[in-house]
Amino acid sequence: MHNNSQKSGGFTRSILLGLAIGTGLALVFAAGFFFRDLVGLSMPVGAATAASQDYPLLSEIQGLLDRHYLREQPSPTEREYAAIRGMLATLADPYTFFIDPPVAASESDVLAGTYGGIGVQLQRSEAGELVLFPFEGSPAQSAGIEEGDILQAINGERVDLSLPQDALDQMLRGEVADGNGVEITVTKARDTAELTIFIPFDVINIPSVVWRVLQEDERLGYVQIMRFTGRTPDELTTGLAELRASGVGALVVDLRDNTGGLLQESIQVADEFVDAGVLVYEQDNQGETVFNGDAGGGAVDLPLVVLVNGRTASGAELVAGAIQDRGRGILIGQTTFGKGTVQEIHPLSDQSSLHVTSSEWFTPSQQSFDSSGLQPDIPMIPDESGRDVELGEGVRYLQEQLQLASIQDE
Repeated sequence: MHNNSQKSGGFTRSILLGLAIGTGLALVFAAGFFFRDLVGLSMPVGAATAASQDYPLLSEIQGLLDRHYLREQPSPTEREYAAIRGMLATLADPYTFFIDPPVAASESDVLAGTYGGIGVQLQRSEAGELVLFPFEGSPAQSAGIEEGDILQAINGERVDLSLPQDALDQMLRGEVADGNGVEITVTKARDTAELTIFIPFDVINIPSVVWRVLQEDERLGYVQIMRFTGRTPDELTTGLAELRASGVGALVVDLRDNTGGLLQESIQVADEFVDAGVLVYEQDNQGETVFNGDAGGGAVDLPLVVLVNGRTASGAELVAGAIQDRGRGILIGQTTFGKGTVQEIHPLSDQSSLHVTSSEWFTPSQQSFDSSGLQPDIPMIPDESGRDVELGEGVRYLQEQLQLASIQDE
């Protein structure tokens, strides 16, 4: 990978291309994110005094409040944080924002990919069933959950298949403590008998990439990229190698609900699917930077479909846009979220941090996807009964491509 990242002010920028909605951690991660590495930050000597001189009205008002205000005032830290947020609000940029120390500390945990739970991935089948895929070494695997088991009930309540994926995932997570866990009822993959098991919660290291040969057609591999962390490129390389060793001839790449992650890792992922050439353009206040891919990615010769939806954002849009623009595959699903700006994260002296919009990204054809999102080549309406119609369409499309390739080879 040709790394065209720049330096600024003597320190490496930490940049996030991502989405922010809501408050707290949701503000940072719920709708998408795209970072570079953390930016070192230091305050010059005398900066605090200079700031006071620059905003004399603030000091004047605080003096009046100190002398005349009837009730107890917020702490100096609370007042300072409120002033910071007020200043940032004048930018009218929802992605430039301040977060206080507890949330800032949680950012690294989220990107590290750990949580309390039983360690399974849920995947809806075309029939709408919730298929379980236990993580290697997880409590679920230790309790006897096997790949392909069907989830039927949680804590004695039959599963509501109309619930969204994230709500179901949360039911299988919780605080790691003695006696904490969840009771699940499954139909075993090898027969129709139901089995009810209590599984204790443990700290789960979430893989950012999962893969398997599709049961619907063993010629097809399935790769789901859930986020872009420091581990993602290595995980993807391993997955692609295993799928190739299994003999797959085409890939379904699932970027649904992938809300972004680390910048360089997103570009490395795109490079696995797209051959040498432009992957993405960056425009910042210093001009334009081109990020080019190298030859020899792990899946540059395999037919692809990419599954996307309205929560495919940021880094996932970068990858999907590169694949679509370079003609490497088609997008199936719904219009993506539309988050094409990049944020730097500046850690501050009290362990809080500041996210600052620093650049915008454009696809290889120099199209912006910020606000507008990426349009799917095959639009799909989500099935209300929970059937995975996007996956089904992807399988059918790739089967047709493999059939055409077979005819041409004859």
